[in-house]
Amino acid sequence: MSSMYGDDHRELQDRFDSRALADTLEAVTVLPEIDDAAKAFIEGRAFFFLSTVDAEGQPTVSHKGGAPGFVRVVDATTLVFPSYDGNGMYLSMGNIAGQGRIGLLFIDFETPHRVRVHADATLVTEGPLLDSYPGADLVVRATVTQSFINCPRYITKQASSEATHHLPDEQGNVPLAEWKRIDLLQDVLPDRFRGRAEAEGGTIDAEAYQQKVARGET
Repeated sequence: MSSMYGDDHRELQDRFDSRALADTLEAVTVLPEIDDAAKAFIEGRAFFFLSTVDAEGQPTVSHKGGAPGFVRVVDATTLVFPSYDGNGMYLSMGNIAGQGRIGLLFIDFETPHRVRVHADATLVTEGPLLDSYPGADLVVRATVTQSFINCPRYITKQASSEATHHLPDEQGNVPLAEWKRIDLLQDVLPDRFRGRAEAEGGTIDAEAYQQKVARGET
């Protein structure tokens, strides 16, 4: 009995004559843990895509980035990663706090390759693990349920491994996000960010921010 496929999957597999193929791929590629090859690949990534779902079943997906190694494979069934300062909506982290079911997609665009992970996750809000990620608000601890590779043939090849300059330094200090300079947002920023724009070069209006985004200057 498949642990991956339900009636809706089976209907489509039967429509396109891929049931036997799907069962074979599940048997030979889907693991209940992260093997050594996947561990090396995951810990070498500077970003991944995180999917979560809210209490109403509404999914969302977000990009999570850091220096290579920011996702740590603690053991064969456990990985951890930090949540750095974002836009304050906490969509992904709120979904994890409430539902805890996540999907992670790790991609290498230079040598096309990808690994998918399904897991049950919880938030770490204090303690040594959080302290080990300077500048992080939270840490996600994920218990892996499935790990598998996907064919990379549709991945667009792009050569770039440069880390973003917005990452926290060893003391947890982070450059001010450009959008946090927008004048209309100054009164609603969390207290820890108020006044920084004026002290670090001044505010900008929304149009100027959009122009910076278009030029890739954020």
